[in-house]
Amino acid sequence: MTVSSPQPASEKASENSFRALLPYWQVTFASFLGWFLDAFDQTSLMFTLPDIAHDLECTIGALGTVLTAQAIGRAVGNTSWGWLSDRYGRRIAFMLGVVWFGVFSALTGLSHSLYMLMIVQFMFGIGFGGEWTASAALLMESVPARTRPVASAIMMSGYEVGYFVAAAAQALILPHYSWRILFFIGLAPALLAIFIRIGVKESPVWLRNQQNRQTRQTAGVPKQAVRPKFVMNAAAFQAIALMSFLEFQKAAIYTFYPTILRGAHHLTPGQVFWPITLYCFGSFSGKLVCGWLAQRFGDVKVMLAAIGVVVLTIWPFLSAPTWSMLLAAAVIMGAAASGIFALVPHYLAKRFPSDTRSLGMGLAYALGSLGQGLASWLVPVFGPSTRMLPISAEAFVVGSSAVTAGIAMVQPKHLPGEHMEGDELPIA
Repeated sequence: MTVSSPQPASEKASENSFRALLPYWQVTFASFLGWFLDAFDQTSLMFTLPDIAHDLECTIGALGTVLTAQAIGRAVGNTSWGWLSDRYGRRIAFMLGVVWFGVFSALTGLSHSLYMLMIVQFMFGIGFGGEWTASAALLMESVPARTRPVASAIMMSGYEVGYFVAAAAQALILPHYSWRILFFIGLAPALLAIFIRIGVKESPVWLRNQQNRQTRQTAGVPKQAVRPKFVMNAAAFQAIALMSFLEFQKAAIYTFYPTILRGAHHLTPGQVFWPITLYCFGSFSGKLVCGWLAQRFGDVKVMLAAIGVVVLTIWPFLSAPTWSMLLAAAVIMGAAASGIFALVPHYLAKRFPSDTRSLGMGLAYALGSLGQGLASWLVPVFGPSTRMLPISAEAFVVGSSAVTAGIAMVQPKHLPGEHMEGDELPIA
């Protein structure tokens, strides 16, 4: 009688990862929905740049400073919410971030000057960055180790769904109503805060570490020795460097994409809906596929493959001479450029210890936000006209992609968060 060989553990884990997430659907869904609402509010600004410029009597280049202000706010939010999340808990920081960015999204619709818009978007960015920092740490610490790449992909795919809904909303609203209506919808996140309060539990890793610190203090260990300290080691430096250039690359790809479609390609808001929809479809599919592939081949190999596709696709994505090529490139670019971000929560979580994980992930995303802000400023500076804007974006995408790939290829000797408290360690 022949005995079939057991299925490899890695393959079995990959096949069961979606099913294994079902008991954790509340935290997974909340993280997905938080990023969905973030995306709707942020991309609404991108869709309405020409309308805002007309209403406020300023140039697209001037509005680049608004995007930069938002990016600086995100950096503040990522860092401060990271500290808040490590100190007081992931869940409370998540709820606060959701309410914060919802309020300032609505206030964007009340802005009547460039300076007011800059201030409001700076404040919006604080909540935007803070929400991601807290929810990403909460999700990675709440689900089983083998499901983290897929959970990471599901959470990050919320951005594409929000982008798609914003595209549909602008196609329906802008031809008939003011751009301000899109931002008044931003009050919806208050409902998510209620769901988090009722249905989402605190991170078990954070609770365990809090209990351990209290036990050590009770045993007489000085408070200064118990308090966690952030360490800038090779893994932390790599996380920060990679996010800085990856966010720069992503901003150069899509920040001015709707503007290029309306300007260089002379599309109406209704016509813009179709390439944006295909981009979102590719992004959503690409994130799930990249999360699935990362379980088999690892984060780095999948990242490098996706970066290669980005470089090959950027010209037809922004400058294709035909409608069919423009649509095809939108699908491919969405799958590749956004697929990389499916791996980001898992990639960052492995590079910081549990005591300072949220602060570390927030700091990495904070400096990444500054990279995004820099791209939002540089692309229109080097592409001030309708003809030059896509060329400028293409050049910055190729350059930042090369640097990102180089950083990703470096392998630190030690990953402090590769195994979290409570994980089953692999048998040697």
